[in-house]
Amino acid sequence: MSSAELNDRARRELDGVDETRKKKRRKLKIFGQEVFNDGRFDIIYMVLVLVILTIGLVMLFSASYITAKYSSKSDYDAYFYIKKQLIFTVIGLLLMFFIARLNTGFIKLLTIPVAVISFILLVVVLIHPYEVAGKEGIRRWLQLPLIGTFQPSDVAKLGLIMFYAWMLEKYRKKLEKKWWLQFLCFAILAVVCVLVLLEKHLSGTILMFIIGMCMLYLGGIDNRLFFALLGVLVVGGTAVILLRHRILPEFQAQRIDSFFNKDYNDTNTRWQTNQSLFALGSGGFFGLGLGNSRQKHMFLPEPQNDFIFAIVGEELGFLRSVVILLIFAIIVWRGFVIATRSRSIYDKLLAFGISVQVGIQTILNILVVTDLIPNTGISLPFFSYGGTALIIQLVEMGMVLSVSGHKTEKRVR
Repeated sequence: MSSAELNDRARRELDGVDETRKKKRRKLKIFGQEVFNDGRFDIIYMVLVLVILTIGLVMLFSASYITAKYSSKSDYDAYFYIKKQLIFTVIGLLLMFFIARLNTGFIKLLTIPVAVISFILLVVVLIHPYEVAGKEGIRRWLQLPLIGTFQPSDVAKLGLIMFYAWMLEKYRKKLEKKWWLQFLCFAILAVVCVLVLLEKHLSGTILMFIIGMCMLYLGGIDNRLFFALLGVLVVGGTAVILLRHRILPEFQAQRIDSFFNKDYNDTNTRWQTNQSLFALGSGGFFGLGLGNSRQKHMFLPEPQNDFIFAIVGEELGFLRSVVILLIFAIIVWRGFVIATRSRSIYDKLLAFGISVQVGIQTILNILVVTDLIPNTGISLPFFSYGGTALIIQLVEMGMVLSVSGHKTEKRVR
């Protein structure tokens, strides 16, 4: 037998072994549901996520090293924030690629456990919160062994999306006939929003509400009931703004006051917003150059968090900032495309909900940074410092990738 024939035979044997392994992997089932898919997913979506994540890490280091170098919170280590964020990134990416290989049917099995855990965490944080120095009275954080400090609301966003995707699929036919079931969907959202609001986390409440309403609308809730309740909530929101000093905590009421009464010489409530505007204005069209921000030199408080986009605008300029926003827009659009091509209602709503979350959170952050809405303390996905938030975001990207690898409908030409 010639060497060519031997090589061909060996190749066929190896291919047979690989095919057998694939079949075994696909046959792995839990509760009758296949765990893994065939490993295919949307490459364009994955590349877009990796691009925006890389840009976010670069900008996080640029925005944070001055604050870290001169702060006792970071032990005066200029690399404090970027080192921790890189660890979170590695964990998040491993989870993202693992989840991308999961069958969406198996992900659906995890919905109720994730939703229940999310709800429990929202209750526990109100009972036994972790108090952050300088933010006493705010009950947003929880500290658990091996996990550390995190915001349960970050987990609850994903839990809410998964639960609504499951519920709106399971009871889709009943929703069309039973008004009380539709009302129950709104009641669940109301309970979650109240729990987050009790944490004194107004931005999280607003984001949770918008995500939930979008999910319900996309899930086929009766339009008459939807818009009637939306009108009531708009009226209620207006009343809260008008009566803010009687209803809201003082620091939140002051933020709304500072939005309506703009004082660019203010050194208290508007200081962070003003420094953000100065940063954006200084950047001009092309920016001061990567690393050359002036406002991050102890002028803009905590530039690695909610106002990181101000440093992006100052260093990269208007043109590159628009490019970054376009990448965000394409990620959201691609998520919608993946959703519309999905066969399962659960898959559709899961991809839609996650894409809506990324889009709405980005828009709200940019509106805050540019002083178009009051400072609500909302982070920028993939850019702002925060381990739990980043890991959850990458887990969500993995879920969208999993949906993209699931069997899709034939495209109509």
